[in-house]
Amino acid sequence: MTAGGDPNGAARHVFLIGFPAAGTSTVGAMVAAALGRDFVDLDETIAVRAGRSAAELVNADEGDFRRREAEALAALAADPVAHVYATGGGAAAWGDNLSHMRATGFVVTLAVDLDVALTRAAGSGLRPLLGQSRPALETMYRRRAGAYRRAHAVVSTDERDALAVAADVVALVRRAEARPGAAAWVSLGERTYPIVVDAAPLDVALAPFVRPGKAALVADSNLGPWIERYRAALTAGGADVHVEVVPAGEASKSLDTFAHLAGALIAAGLDRWGTIWALGGGVVGDLAGFVAATLYRGVDVVQLPTTLVAMTDSAIGGKTAVDVPAGKNLIGAFHQPRLVYAHTPTLDTLPPRERRAGFGELWKYALLDGDGLWSAVHALAPWAAGSAPTPADAVGVIERCAALKAAIVSRDERERRGERALLNLGHTIGHAIEAAAGWSLLHGECVGLGLLAMARVSHRLGLASADLEAQILDGLAATGLPIELAPWLRPEVLARVAVDKKRRGTHIGFVACATAGDCRVIDVAPADLADLLRP
Repeated sequence: MTAGGDPNGAARHVFLIGFPAAGTSTVGAMVAAALGRDFVDLDETIAVRAGRSAAELVNADEGDFRRREAEALAALAADPVAHVYATGGGAAAWGDNLSHMRATGFVVTLAVDLDVALTRAAGSGLRPLLGQSRPALETMYRRRAGAYRRAHAVVSTDERDALAVAADVVALVRRAEARPGAAAWVSLGERTYPIVVDAAPLDVALAPFVRPGKAALVADSNLGPWIERYRAALTAGGADVHVEVVPAGEASKSLDTFAHLAGALIAAGLDRWGTIWALGGGVVGDLAGFVAATLYRGVDVVQLPTTLVAMTDSAIGGKTAVDVPAGKNLIGAFHQPRLVYAHTPTLDTLPPRERRAGFGELWKYALLDGDGLWSAVHALAPWAAGSAPTPADAVGVIERCAALKAAIVSRDERERRGERALLNLGHTIGHAIEAAAGWSLLHGECVGLGLLAMARVSHRLGLASADLEAQILDGLAATGLPIELAPWLRPEVLARVAVDKKRRGTHIGFVACATAGDCRVIDVAPADLADLLRP
């Protein structure tokens, strides 16, 4: 599926979605004016047809209103003339409305904090659903968040005026039309970049992003013939390519390898206008990204993920790092790529264990997103446990996970708002196990065990039922991941939590979960965490 709905890049509809009071109507009118298109407010369209306001219709019968909304949206989406549409707060979360929007246009979420939305809406009387109790509003906010994160892009509106927000949306639309084919965009102003997931010929897919001049292809040693294929594609695009092959495995994410790689690229003539292309899984992505972040105080990097973990998680978001004896990823920097390109045929070359390990991250995203993604991941279980070629359904799951991460990073690039911390679900204990195992377990295997630990802590804190751990256990087992947590709950393993990079003073921001789609960050002292995990 292409961003904008047209593989040829022709102008398509723009749909603005978001929680009530996010500003879709105000911003939508500005975006339409800037793009020279007609603007349509979905709620107003429904009101004209019904002879009653949207608020009156919702108050009378919300179910009936949602049916009217879906019918109106389907009709508008079918219009062959490109428009800008503003939708109501619940439209994207109802039925298959979001699928219609993504299939026929470019979908942008205008993100707003709940408190900001309530302040904006105070006294207007135009948004009846915001008149509920605070707990009910928080529940509605969390339930709709998953739909909002599945947009092509997310633009924050908090503490920003409508003109600035509209300018960002217009820039995103123009980028998407110039570079069609992205599953999602990480929206960070001038550093905005696309995430592309497809199986197109490499020279065709990469050509728009290759720049003449020096380039470095840093590749995982396991990739064999793929290294030459990527080198040839970059060369065909006009780049002067130097190749550096990194030994496979977590041991390469070290300060020694970092120093060797940086020195080799300097010796090869890579300059500050060059690009580092990181071909591989999380190890190469993190390592090459950290070199890019620091070499000449920052050069461009393009992430070319070849594993499930990298395609859905580590290649997106700009986190780069190396490991030290005290723990994983403790020395690093934020350095956003200018492109994430996931070429799905590379998944067919993964060893079975590596493919299974990727499901650790997929289960994490399923818990963050909700039952729909959980079911989609579960449907891929036969592929995880077998050796068949990558099924078509896997592409949709990868795109959905990538869009979720892109949305969170767009809102909270450096984990200052608390939202990006959600991506650490399963990682607090998972990283401790990974380090204690001396990197003999794969990252995704450790994340899976960390999810089991998370479910136990969530249950003992009264947030989740015991069924959550059983649900996760079933998913891990179905996809061939380790399920024995008890051997890792040793004092020396749990002691590693104290040096977790998410620590704030004496506490850790631990991501707990009530049910799939309802996760939150809570503060827990490391000692209390150990007590909660003991049998």
